[in-house]
Amino acid sequence: MTTQLSDLESQLTTLRQEAQQAIVAATTLEQLEQLRIKYLGKKGSLSQVLGGMGKLDAAERPRIGALANDVKEAVQADLDHKRMGLQAAQIEAQLAAETIDVTLPGVYRPQGHAHPLTSTIERSLDVFVGLGYTVAQGPEMETDYYNFEALNTPADHPARDMQDTFYLPDGNLLRTHTSSVQIRYMEANEPPIRVAAPGRVYRRDTVDATHAAVFHQIEILAVDEGLTFTDLKGTIKVFLEAMFGDIDIRFRPSFFPFTEPSAEVDVRWRGRWLEVLGCGMVDPNVLKAVGYDPEIYTGFAAGFGVERFAMVLHQIDDIRRLYASDLRFLRQF
Repeated sequence: MTTQLSDLESQLTTLRQEAQQAIVAATTLEQLEQLRIKYLGKKGSLSQVLGGMGKLDAAERPRIGALANDVKEAVQADLDHKRMGLQAAQIEAQLAAETIDVTLPGVYRPQGHAHPLTSTIERSLDVFVGLGYTVAQGPEMETDYYNFEALNTPADHPARDMQDTFYLPDGNLLRTHTSSVQIRYMEANEPPIRVAAPGRVYRRDTVDATHAAVFHQIEILAVDEGLTFTDLKGTIKVFLEAMFGDIDIRFRPSFFPFTEPSAEVDVRWRGRWLEVLGCGMVDPNVLKAVGYDPEIYTGFAAGFGVERFAMVLHQIDDIRRLYASDLRFLRQF
């Protein structure tokens, strides 16, 4: 055995031992990568040792080559084993740092809930949809034609004095009722129809405990062959019983330009009668305005203020409470 062969074997053995000790002592993946470069890189210790093979006899080189491969594989195996251990430890440390104690009480987040007006609208529409009605909506800014004229209320009709209107500079107006939606719906659909129209309406009204200048209405309309006032009363009775349960109801003769005959409906509330709804049979002139033949079709309509219904349902004594945004009041619902 030549001196060069013996020296190379000794260097490889020493390299193997040093690498093993250094790898065992490494504590981070970064340190481990530096050791890989140091021992197995292109300019690493193993490459430097193998650089001396050129001085060996041809017969001795396979022996050093085989030993170098064994050392390389051993060092690489140590590196892989250590890397897996460090990676596992890193994952465990991360999991420990991110562990959530599920036994701790959660942070309280108060849940939102529907405003009493919103819930009253949804509850009312659920009843009408269950009776076969379709929900329809229309613009809050209307023309005089849809708000008045098509509803049998010409410019000189005294009924216009019943509803003080907010007129706009361009000649349009803020709708005083959702009846305008009924006209638009009838223009676009042929009978039979059953439609419920919810929405916000506007009137120059004196604000007090039971009146507001801006409020909400839901109106219904049914047009078909052979509809009578009895059908109207039955529909209203079913609706009011679904909303209020067993409650006293009365119909009083009234006047609306777009229905004939007309009636107002009261419910007994806190020992007195409270008007909650207006209704009647659709005037033949309204049917003519939308192209329906009043000799074939009849219809009935009814409308009510959502605020009045909310007051009865929740025993609210003043309509203004619904708009005050007082949390002490709203939290009750």
